[in-house]
Amino acid sequence: MDELTAWLASKAGIERTVAEKTIGIILGYLRNEGPSDKVQALIDNIPGAEAAISASENGGSLAKLMGGGLMAVGSRLMGLGLGISDIQNIARELFRFGRDKIGEDQMGAIIAGTPGLLQFA
Repeated sequence: MDELTAWLASKAGIERTVAEKTIGIILGYLRNEGPSDKVQALIDNIPGAEAAISASENGGSLAKLMGGGLMAVGSRLMGLGLGISDIQNIARELFRFGRDKIGEDQMGAIIAGTPGLLQFA
């Protein structure tokens, strides 16, 4: 997770704590909405990903009040101080990292199989 957090913070120009929270939120969304076997392969290839997902679920009652899906993810990320362009940049960088970890085909299947992600790929 440290590798991904440092890499994402550098590429996206955000603080490491925001990067870690963002990763947890996005991976949690992928786990809930994406093709489970492929998402799990990605999570398994990122040491510390499970902990980041669990940490991002704290405050989950607020997320439940906002509803689910991509809009709730966007609201949570904006709550971290990120704008739309920041979120798009972070998603692209995270997907690039995922392609390096599990390959183009697997990451492509996650993007295609998760509602709303094609706009970020």
